[in-house]
Amino acid sequence: MNDHSDVWAAMAAADAAASGWPAPTPLPDALPPVQPFVPELMPEELRDWVVDIAYRMQCPADFPAVGVVAALSSLAGARVVVQPKAYDDWQVVPNLWALVVGRPGVMKSPALGEVLKPLHKLQAAEVEQHKAAHLTWALDSRLAELQGAEREKKAKGLAGKDPAAARALLEPVDTTPEPVARRYVVNDPTVEKLGELLMANQWGILTYRDEMHGLLAAMDKQGQEGARAFFLQSYDGNQGYTFDRIGRGTVHIPRVCLAMLGGIQPGRVQEYVRGAVSGGSADDGLLQRFALTVWPDTASEFVNVDQWPDTPAKMRAWAAFERLACLQPASETEPRVWKFDAVAQALFAEWRTPFEQELKRGELHPAMESHLAKYRKLIPALALLFALIDTPDAGAIGERELLRALAWGDYLRSHAQRLYSAAVTPSTGAAVVLLKKLRAGALGDSFSPREVAVKGWSGLPDPEAVRKAADLLCDFDWLRRVVMQGGVMGGRPSERYIINPAAKGAP
Repeated sequence: MNDHSDVWAAMAAADAAASGWPAPTPLPDALPPVQPFVPELMPEELRDWVVDIAYRMQCPADFPAVGVVAALSSLAGARVVVQPKAYDDWQVVPNLWALVVGRPGVMKSPALGEVLKPLHKLQAAEVEQHKAAHLTWALDSRLAELQGAEREKKAKGLAGKDPAAARALLEPVDTTPEPVARRYVVNDPTVEKLGELLMANQWGILTYRDEMHGLLAAMDKQGQEGARAFFLQSYDGNQGYTFDRIGRGTVHIPRVCLAMLGGIQPGRVQEYVRGAVSGGSADDGLLQRFALTVWPDTASEFVNVDQWPDTPAKMRAWAAFERLACLQPASETEPRVWKFDAVAQALFAEWRTPFEQELKRGELHPAMESHLAKYRKLIPALALLFALIDTPDAGAIGERELLRALAWGDYLRSHAQRLYSAAVTPSTGAAVVLLKKLRAGALGDSFSPREVAVKGWSGLPDPEAVRKAADLLCDFDWLRRVVMQGGVMGGRPSERYIINPAAKGAP
């Protein structure tokens, strides 16, 4: 509303009363408010870097913040786990899934691209190291072949004279396995190829999709049930998976551990949310696994920033990437285990009791309840990551790291409420567009859905979309729906929407 909104409201009420119409009611806000991102949410080693990226790009700090947390969670993967209870053997793998929601042009992709640069640097160094290691392996393998041929030749000469000696020469010799390059990021592999990559990278990997809707939509298609089950299981980070395929046979992956990161547009995510909570095939908890989902407000003002990056901040952050990339598990098959210290352990128990009680009361929307249930993993995982970043030598997770994780939980919960509002409140986007047009007098005194659809206005592509938007405006007394029956010769009924005279010239 502008500064004359009260005056307009009074005039609208008078016009409506004079014409027999009720005064129209403003549409509700389509999106509930979210908590703004504050720099103190970030670990100290990353804070200045995230703030610098957001300022130079003039994008919400939420974008690089969740991007860097998801990226670092992929480096930890299943190499290190947190045991949230003091005595129970329940373990949480800190791989996390992140989704940034924003319109085109709000710098989602550039922000995520910036925080992925350390991973790309690590990948480039790995490629160079692998080239050298593979060359050495190839030479050693060729030499082993020649030595094997020489032993076989000698064995032939001894086969009749000294069978025992010939047999000894033919005994297999241990050889060095072919070196495999570590993969840090994958973009668009098939599920079968992703399975092969995870066999060689059993401790975890990051899947990054610039536009996540493509992956989500692909898994909704008939015949993709196996792919969907694979991704669902990869969230746990410590479960095996077996492929049974004609031609490939049976392939068992001891551990599937994926971190995920990507962006999505508001319209796409609202459409997906409605499907994911409607009881269809998408209603299996896949969306709820994106616990690091942010849908921030974007600034209406722009400042042209042209300055050098904060190099010291960048170096500190990149050093954290390099440190986590060097994490080693306890053994070839077992992760390294972290626990809370005594103070943090008491704090975790204090938080969890009312949290679990809220979930059990059944007062939340089922989608939101399912989403919050993933915080059983999110909170300990974040606390572990923050400890690995800021206090890697402490050997235990302290109170400060857990408090920061709990603050993230409150912050992310507000964004989850915005995300699932698409399912529990009416969609007002198209109605807002239609209302703006009728306020401007672009539709005369009445219209049919088809007359609006042919105009090609954003969000109103077909008569059905126009009808839904118009019906919502009827609920708030901006319009009145009139159905005209067919004539004496028959024919289908037609419908028109009559515009409240008080809408003309409304701000």
